[in-house]
Amino acid sequence: MSHRNTRSLSLISTALLAALSPQVMAQESDSQPTMEQISIFGKQNPLNTAPGSAHLITQAELDNFKYTDIMRTLASIPGVYIQEEDGYGLRPNIGMRGTGQNRSEKITIMEDGVLAAPAPYASPAAYYFPTPGRMQSVEILKGSSTVKYGPRTTGGVINMLSRQIPEEELAGKLDVAAGQDGFGKLHAYAGGQGERVGAVMEMYRYQADGFKDINGVGGDTGFEKNDALAKVSVRSADDAKYAQVLEFKLKYSDEVSNETYMGLTDSDLETTPYARYSASQKDVMNTEHKQLQINHIIDFSDNLTLGTTAYYNDFARNWYKADKVNGLKLSKGGVEAASEFDKDPSMAPMDVRVKANNRSYISQGVQTELNWYLANHDLAFGARYHEDEMDRFQWADHYTLDSNQVMTLSESGIPGTDSNRIDSAKAIALYVQDKIQFGDFNITAGLRYEDVTTNRTDWGKENPGRDGQPNKDIDNSFSATLPSLSATYQINSELLVLAGVQKGFAPASPGNADKKEEQSWNYEAGARYNSGEFSSEAIFFYSDYSNMHGECTASKGCDDDNIGDQYNGGEVDVKGLELSLGYSFNTQTDFSFPVKLAYTYTDAQFANSFESDFDPWGDVSEGDKLPYIAENMLFASAGVKADSWELTLAARYTDDIRTQAGQGEIAADNLIKAKTIVDLSGRYFIDDAQELYLTAENLFDEKYVTSRVYGSNFVGKPMTVSVGYAYKF
Repeated sequence: MSHRNTRSLSLISTALLAALSPQVMAQESDSQPTMEQISIFGKQNPLNTAPGSAHLITQAELDNFKYTDIMRTLASIPGVYIQEEDGYGLRPNIGMRGTGQNRSEKITIMEDGVLAAPAPYASPAAYYFPTPGRMQSVEILKGSSTVKYGPRTTGGVINMLSRQIPEEELAGKLDVAAGQDGFGKLHAYAGGQGERVGAVMEMYRYQADGFKDINGVGGDTGFEKNDALAKVSVRSADDAKYAQVLEFKLKYSDEVSNETYMGLTDSDLETTPYARYSASQKDVMNTEHKQLQINHIIDFSDNLTLGTTAYYNDFARNWYKADKVNGLKLSKGGVEAASEFDKDPSMAPMDVRVKANNRSYISQGVQTELNWYLANHDLAFGARYHEDEMDRFQWADHYTLDSNQVMTLSESGIPGTDSNRIDSAKAIALYVQDKIQFGDFNITAGLRYEDVTTNRTDWGKENPGRDGQPNKDIDNSFSATLPSLSATYQINSELLVLAGVQKGFAPASPGNADKKEEQSWNYEAGARYNSGEFSSEAIFFYSDYSNMHGECTASKGCDDDNIGDQYNGGEVDVKGLELSLGYSFNTQTDFSFPVKLAYTYTDAQFANSFESDFDPWGDVSEGDKLPYIAENMLFASAGVKADSWELTLAARYTDDIRTQAGQGEIAADNLIKAKTIVDLSGRYFIDDAQELYLTAENLFDEKYVTSRVYGSNFVGKPMTVSVGYAYKF
C-alpha cells in the first residue's frame, strides 16, 4: 500500500451529505431538469439581482483573448487581486478583498460547484488549479451571499464551469494556435444530446519552451500541460413521475513545467532579466490530477428540487528544485552564491542541494442542496461531508556543479528523509438560506455551520518507513456558526441598491500551533445600474478581522522546517471600493465600440502589534500595511467590432506593492514597482463557423517584476505573439 493510503479516508459510506451546491435547479419547458446545481447564477439566482458583488465571464468574453492564464482572465473583475509568478499562470496567486493571494489559499475556488484545491481544509495552498482555457464560463461572487460556499467565507468564491453537454445532436470545436517561445495549443471537443443520453469529450493541450535562458547549459524553461474531460448524462423519460438527470464527469490532467524558486539578484535583473542561474537547471514540476464527479438532480414538484454531488479528487505533485547552494539556503545567500558562480565558473566545484518536494493529495466528499420555492420565499438547505489529506514524503539529492556549468548527481537522497508527514481533515458543513421577497425589496438571510477535525501525523526525518509510533500525532477540533444577512431594493427597472453583513471564517490548518481559526465580520454596500448597453456596479466593503491567517509556503520564501505552518496575525482592518463600468457605443451601426473599466481601491492594515517568524509579516506595528496588496488597481479595455472582424486592447495597472508589512515609503528590497501591461486581440471571422485570430500579450514588451521569493526577482513574460484558427460545428 502506498504511503498516501496509510491513513484511509472513508467516504461515500458516510451518511449525509454536503453543503456547497450552488443554485440547485430550474425547471425546463420540456419538464427535464437542468444541471443548474453546479453554477452560482441561474434562473433562481439571476446575476443582476444578486445581493453582493457578482460577475460572470461568459464564453464570448473568454473567446475574445483566449487566455490560458486565469490571472489575465480575472484582471477585468474589481476586488480580485492577482500576483503573477512564472509568467504563464501555471500556479495562480489570487485573492479577494484584501485576503492575500499566495497560492489562492484564502478564497474558495470551485470547478462545477466542487472544491478545487487539492486539500482545501488540511492544506489550502492550491498548487493545482483547473485549466482555465477549457472553461465555458467563470463566476465570481463576493459578499454575504457566499455563505453557501465555504470553507472560506471572507473574501469570495470563484466557480469555473467546465464544458457542458451540448443540447444539439452533435456540436464541437477545434482550436489550434502557435506563437513565440514555442507556444502551442490544441483544444478540441465534441458531443451531443440524444433523447435521453448525452455526452461530451474534450481535450486541451498547451505548451511553451519558456522565455528564460539557463546560464551556460541552456535548456527548456517552459512547460507541457494536458487536460482531458468526459461527461455522460442520462435523463429520465418524459412520462417519469419525477424529472431527473444523472451526470458522470471524468477528468485527467498532467503537467511537466521546468520552473524554479530561484529568481535573480537586483544587479542581474538589470543586465539579464530573462536569465536563470545554472544551479536551477534540474528544477522541474511534475503533476497528475484525476477526478470523478457524479451529479444527480431530481424535481419532486414544480417548487421542490434536490441536487446531490459526490466527488473524488486525486492529485500528486513533485516539484524538484534547488533549495541550497554551497550549503546556503536560497533566502540566506544561496541566490547570491548561484549568481557569483555563473559570473566565474572557475569557482567550481559547487554543491547544489535539490529537494524533491513530493506531495500527494486526496479530496473527496458528498454534498447536497434542497431548494423549496414558496410564494415569496426561496429556501435552500444544504449539507456536505468532506475529507482531505496531504501526504508529504520528500527527500533531497546533491549535485556537483562543474566549471562547464553542468550539474552531476553526487549523492542520492532516501525518500522520506526530509519532510515525512500527513496532514488531514474531516469536515461537516450545514447551511440554510432564505430569500424573502417583498415586492421590490428582498432580504436574504443565511446561516452556515462548520464542524472540522484536523490531524498532523509526523514521522520525522529518521523514520522513512513510518514504522511504529509517529513523532507527532496532533488533533484539533473546532466548529463555527456563521450568520449572514443582505438586502436589495429595486428602485426601478435599472437601479438596484444592496447591503450585507456576514461573519467570515477560515479553518485552522494542522500547522496552526495556536489552533485558532480565522474570523472576521464583513460589510458591504453599493448599487448596480443597468440600462441598455450600459452596465455598472459600485460597492464599498469593509472587513474587520479578529484574527487573520498567514500560510507558510515555499512561494513565500519560508524555510523547509516551517513550510506548512500557519501563523496568526490577530486584528486586521481592510476597507475599499470596487467599481466596474461597461458600455458599447454605436451598436446600431456597422461598427460598435465596446469599452470596459474596473477599479479597485484597498486599504489593508494591521490593527495590532506583534512579533512574527513569518517573513512577509515580520515584526508588525499597529498601522502596518499588509504585504502583496496594491492600493490601486485599474483595468481598462476598448475595442472596435464589425461584421467580420474585431480588435480589442486591454490594459491593467497595478500600484506599487510591498513584499513585507510596513508603513510609509517602501524600501527598495521590499518593493515591486507599479506596472501597466497591455494586451491586444484581433479576430477575423471567415464565416459563421471559422475564425482566424491573433493575440499579443504584453504588447509594449514591459519588463517588470512579478514577485520576490527568497528576496530574489521573478520577471513577467515579455511580449508574446500567437496566431490561431478555430472551427466550430
